[in-house]
Amino acid sequence: MALVKFAKNRLFFSFVIAAVVLVLGIISVTNKKIGQASACGAESLADASVTDEKFGTFEGAKVEVPTLADNPSIQPVLGVTTAERWIEVDLSEQKLRAWDGNQLFLETLVSTGLPWFATPQGEYHVWSKVRAAKMSGGSGRYYYYLPNVPFIMFFENAQVPGYRGYSLHGTYWHSDFGKVHSHGCVNLPTPVAEQLYYWTSPVMPEGKSYVRASSENPGTRIVIHE
Repeated sequence: MALVKFAKNRLFFSFVIAAVVLVLGIISVTNKKIGQASACGAESLADASVTDEKFGTFEGAKVEVPTLADNPSIQPVLGVTTAERWIEVDLSEQKLRAWDGNQLFLETLVSTGLPWFATPQGEYHVWSKVRAAKMSGGSGRYYYYLPNVPFIMFFENAQVPGYRGYSLHGTYWHSDFGKVHSHGCVNLPTPVAEQLYYWTSPVMPEGKSYVRASSENPGTRIVIHE
C-alpha cells in the first residue's frame, strides 16, 4: 500500500515539475520575443535604403515622410581624434548630452522606450551608421511603419548585440520629446540627429551613406542610465 502511495506521489510531483518547466519555457520564449521586438525594427542593413514612399504609420495615425535632404553646412569632421567624445542618455530626464571630454557639445530632449519596450541601460559603442532606413514593427495600437528614418547610429555591447537594432536616430513622426515614445531606440529631433551623425565615429567616408566601425575607425561610446 505504501509503495502504491509513493508511486502516486512521485507521479504527481513529476507532473508538477514538468508543468513548471513548461510554463517557465513559455515565459522565457515570450520574454525573448518581447526583447527582440523592443528594438526599433531595422534589424539588418537590408533595411538601409531610401524609398520614395510618401506616408508611414505611427500609433494608428498616418504620418508624412519628409524628403531626405542633406544640410550642406554640416559635414563630417575628418582627421580629428574622436577618442574623448562620448554620448550620455539619461532615461529619467529624457535627455541626451554629447560630451567632448569634459566639454558639453550639445544637450537635447529625447524620447526613449516605453515601459514595455524599455531602452536598455549600459555602456555601448556605435557599431554602424546609416543615412536612412525603414523601420517597422509592433502591433495594434503600437504598430509602426516608418520609411526613411534619418541619421541612424546603431549601438551594441556584449550583452545587447547589434542585430537587436537599437539606435539613436532622427524622428519625423512626432515632436513630443521629453516623454517616452519608442520601441527601445532613442528618438532625436532630426536636426540634432544630423549633427551627431557627423560628430560621432565611425567617421563616414566621403560619398558614402553607410559605415561600420572597425579597429581603425572605432565607434563612439554611449552610456545609457537612469
